[in-house]
Amino acid sequence: MQHLFCGIYKDKTVLVTGHTGFKGSWLVYWLKQMGAQVVGYALEAPTIPNHIELLNLDIISIVGDIRDLEKLDKTFATYKPDIVFHLAAQPLVRLSYENPIETYETNVMGTLKVLEICKKHQVKAIVNITSDKAYENKEWVWGYRENDPMGGYDPYSSSKGCADLLVNSYRNSYFNVKEYKKSHHTLIASCRAGNVIGGGDWAQDRLMSDIMLCVSQGKKVSIRNPRATRPWQHVLEPLSGYLHVGQKLLEEQVEYGEAWNFGPSDEGSISVEEVVQHVKKHWDKIDYEIKKVDNQPHEANLLKLDCSKAHIQLHWKDVWNSDVTFEKTVKWYKAFYEKNEILSQEDLETYIADAKVKNIEWTL
Repeated sequence: MQHLFCGIYKDKTVLVTGHTGFKGSWLVYWLKQMGAQVVGYALEAPTIPNHIELLNLDIISIVGDIRDLEKLDKTFATYKPDIVFHLAAQPLVRLSYENPIETYETNVMGTLKVLEICKKHQVKAIVNITSDKAYENKEWVWGYRENDPMGGYDPYSSSKGCADLLVNSYRNSYFNVKEYKKSHHTLIASCRAGNVIGGGDWAQDRLMSDIMLCVSQGKKVSIRNPRATRPWQHVLEPLSGYLHVGQKLLEEQVEYGEAWNFGPSDEGSISVEEVVQHVKKHWDKIDYEIKKVDNQPHEANLLKLDCSKAHIQLHWKDVWNSDVTFEKTVKWYKAFYEKNEILSQEDLETYIADAKVKNIEWTL
């Protein structure tokens, strides 16, 4: 795998915040196989079981809070990362209603502290990960573009919009591309992705993890918002986009220090109830009920991204359609619960092989 992304990650020191989370665990797994020296910085894994411990990776793993400026400073001074992928966050909409202070402190002030430490230690490249929910959602039928305004109805979405505005401010104020190689040596990009699924996610209030946990316990899964439509994609899809952007920044291509959307094609935007019906095809034990919940917190009904910029300028595109995505995800959990097997390596190798068949740029 070391030749992927033009071999840029081999022997690079890559710091990933939030590596104990779902996306972060898959990212460090991929980076490690490409020959990167991986440093993870995060709180303890949020669930038991969790993907990062199942992978049993040989990486430097530091337990720390991104709000802890002193510990961040010490970590960066010790390991001197070439590039930082900032994923650490409070990532759940419903939890943000219950604990807005922690959500804003983590997602906004935590991001601010990461950026300050990157500035202090002159990190070459920063890839900041926010969310499709960062956009001001008008329930449009078309996707949001990178230059649409930030917003956010709930505290989580708003905090992600704030984080994106913060990154843009730092790009203008401290990492301005016009001053690159003059007053600074840092390029920064912001990446936004839709709902991701795949093996190894046990976070509460996420559709796929709720389904898989319920079926493992022989329970029906309760669906609270069956008509909500989201752009579902396998976790490896946006990660390939993040890694591709990171490659361009490490190659000092200043034009890629911008905002980027990574999402599935339109056929990947499917309602919650349709998702459950899809996954039932691959595990007949799955059953569900629609449960009406009074006074439940607001959640967007329709949300998707326009990824034309990534398609045209990065030559990035998704590899797996929704059918393959659901099949791979269910197969992962089924193997875990019924055979105690971990299919992460198989999924990663298959994903890369399928991307090569499509001649996607990052594989060449």
